[in-house]
Amino acid sequence: MSEFLPIVYLSVVSFFAWIVSTLAGGGSPFILIPLVNSLMGAAAVPPVITIGMFFGNAHRVLLFWRDIDWELTAWYAPSAIVGAILGAYTFTQIHLDWLQIVIAIFLIVSALLFELEKSPEPKSVEKLVADANQNLELITNEESAVAKPKFQLQAWHIMPAGFLKAYVSGLVGTTGPVLNPFYLRYGLMKEKMIATKAAHMTIIHAFKLITYVAFAAISKEQLIAGLAIGLAAIPANLVGKALLKRMSPHQFRQIVLTFMAVGGSWMLWGQKDLFFNLF
Repeated sequence: MSEFLPIVYLSVVSFFAWIVSTLAGGGSPFILIPLVNSLMGAAAVPPVITIGMFFGNAHRVLLFWRDIDWELTAWYAPSAIVGAILGAYTFTQIHLDWLQIVIAIFLIVSALLFELEKSPEPKSVEKLVADANQNLELITNEESAVAKPKFQLQAWHIMPAGFLKAYVSGLVGTTGPVLNPFYLRYGLMKEKMIATKAAHMTIIHAFKLITYVAFAAISKEQLIAGLAIGLAAIPANLVGKALLKRMSPHQFRQIVLTFMAVGGSWMLWGQKDLFFNLF
């Protein structure tokens, strides 16, 4: 019974983590990593999380298939595959905790910058009238409720970002929602962001898994734990999709940015001893 309890804990926590992940544009590893670490040790985190994320995101791909941005995915896949393989291989050789600090700071700063972009600039009366007329024309468009970034990225820009994301993910287990700023600047919201990101994560984790297996970096215990996380994601994704439909794009954006800041702070706190040693 004692051997079965950790699987129950992982399944229950995973269920709620995947619901939060759907509504916040990712971040379930932030919830799962501390539990995996406490139950199985730090060395088990990358393989266990990778297995769970592969199955959970693969199910999301099926669930949100029609919303995937395939052009962005075509640019993303080649460099991400190379990065995932190199990162997973590097994990079998070394482990760099300080990268978690870099990722945490990036998430916090990105969330703050997006909030600063929304600060209104002084406008003349003529500009206010013009904006009011434009808003009346766009009022039926739900996407108009979301503040657009000052500059938007193109699909090909994701190639270097995808490589770095995949490499670091293979190395330290997760990068959190580190690409969410890219998705937002590219213009993806709600279902489109969840669907496209799930496709990208499935690609990364598939090749990470292949590399871990090739170098015998996954034990039977880790495989079972990862499957518990992944299978619990299936009902959670269904619940999350239903809840996502009830959210406005503005609400979704705010939750994504909030979770980026909270997740980054959580990662920083988890590495607080190493952080203080560095600075």
